[in-house]
Amino acid sequence: MIKATLTGQRLVALFLLGWVLLNYPTLSMFDVERAWLGVPAIYLYVFGLWAAVIALMAWIIER
Repeated sequence: MIKATLTGQRLVALFLLGWVLLNYPTLSMFDVERAWLGVPAIYLYVFGLWAAVIALMAWIIER
């Protein structure tokens, strides 16, 4: 029971972290005219963060 509670708390914390990192003030820092390999910085940030959150969720659940 304790492990399930701890896993749930970690998932909630990860959700809140993802929410903060994809919210307006943080997201606006990457809304610039620069691009890496032809991809705008904001796209790299959003999809990179999205992939990282999914990977962390999988790691938390499998642990």
